[in-house]
Amino acid sequence: MRYLVFFILLISIQFAACVTSKKTIEQPQSLASWREAYKASFVEDARSPLKAADLPFLDFYEEDPTWKLTCSCTAIQDAKPFDMPLYSGITRSYKVHSILNCKRLGTDIQLYVYQQATKPANPMYANHLFLPFKDETNDEATYGGGRYIDLQTFDIIDGQVTIDFNQCYNPWCAFSDGYNCPIPPIENHLQLEVRAGEKKFKGTYKEKSKTDK
Repeated sequence: MRYLVFFILLISIQFAACVTSKKTIEQPQSLASWREAYKASFVEDARSPLKAADLPFLDFYEEDPTWKLTCSCTAIQDAKPFDMPLYSGITRSYKVHSILNCKRLGTDIQLYVYQQATKPANPMYANHLFLPFKDETNDEATYGGGRYIDLQTFDIIDGQVTIDFNQCYNPWCAFSDGYNCPIPPIENHLQLEVRAGEKKFKGTYKEKSKTDK
């Protein structure tokens, strides 16, 4: 994805306000609770690269409320699917769902949000939106391959959505080889430091044997 040419030229774009049928706003989860659930997910998933003994080596920035941003949302109608490269060398089909615009401390930020081009086999992912990004902390304090933020279509309310960089996390490729992790598109390469969310893993990077892959 790092080498993607502006694929925006390849899609038919018609702009419209992002809308949702959601009527109420759920009480936000505390960051501490979110991080505990994030850690637990490694132990609960048999495919996970980490075990319980690895969890103390996960590292995070302190919570920074200035990285919780309310963004305007522009939906992309009739977006054409494109192949998003993965670090494993294969591709996965996505389409642009919307473009977000917001400010942090006077700095303009624009981000593209993606959705799987085909209907997910698991219905629990039917409303899932994917926001991969890179920033200038990569290879220094954070994983060099970029980080991810998860959203849901119903998080978009009245043409706005809140994204919390405190909840950005590393792809599994940050912990081990043998996984298919999307490369953040060049459109989401931020020319600033995002000192929020997950830092580099402090444990030992794992290499899967051929029989594991």
